[in-house]
Amino acid sequence: MSTTEQTHQQDLERLKLFRYMDNDFMTVCLEDNYEAVELILRIVLEREDIIIKSIRVQDSMKNLQGRSAVLDVHAVDGNGKEFDVEIQRSDKGAGVKRARHNSSLLDAHILKPGEDTENIPDTYVIFITENDVMKGNQPIYPVERYIKIGENKVLFGDGSHILYVNGKYRGDDEVGRLMHDFSCTDPDDMNYEILAKKARYFKQEKEGVAAMCKMMEEMRSEAAHDKVKEKAILMLKNKKISFDEIPIFFSELSHEEIDEIKSKVMQLV
Repeated sequence: MSTTEQTHQQDLERLKLFRYMDNDFMTVCLEDNYEAVELILRIVLEREDIIIKSIRVQDSMKNLQGRSAVLDVHAVDGNGKEFDVEIQRSDKGAGVKRARHNSSLLDAHILKPGEDTENIPDTYVIFITENDVMKGNQPIYPVERYIKIGENKVLFGDGSHILYVNGKYRGDDEVGRLMHDFSCTDPDDMNYEILAKKARYFKQEKEGVAAMCKMMEEMRSEAAHDKVKEKAILMLKNKKISFDEIPIFFSELSHEEIDEIKSKVMQLV
């Protein structure tokens, strides 16, 4: 068996183990999958009147393990009230300061120059984490701002919401069944057919499997190219080469990439 065939076989074996809880597999399965995203939001937010208007993938996908993939979702409720949701699957990137940061970025992205801040829609940053990062043995942890009035606390009501979903939770309810599906490698063992259908396509159907294998190959190529750029930066920092020598030692880099590397190194000086 050739090296290419061995790599392809390894990709097929890896594909069998992918879950929604794996960052970029979730993104692939949910991108443009309005029914599945509506299901997730209706369960997590405990609302049946959510209608998805758009789904946008934020970050480029470079590997299928360990990277945090982000979905931006624009939705409306049954009363026509708009809100934006960010879904992020990551333990490492689910710290409280990261939640604050992501919430602020979501606000900045939504509000257009000159628009009245009173018209800004509600926002939800949702972390679906593989582990119980809050360690409270709860299915969902809502995070809200409150006003302290004497001994009392009153909800601030600014429309900014953060939720942590405990991926370890397995209660006999919708959240428990959803988290089971997020950790499931076999689509036939999933509770929700909407989620299983897309996972089955990428894991079992010829076109979906081919698309996943192509994606993994592209990710490997991109990762290898990134290492070349990292090596160039390191050699420049250590004064092993000059800026003018970059095209000689790293001919695979484009002019734009070389300019980007020069800019980064200049900032480090």
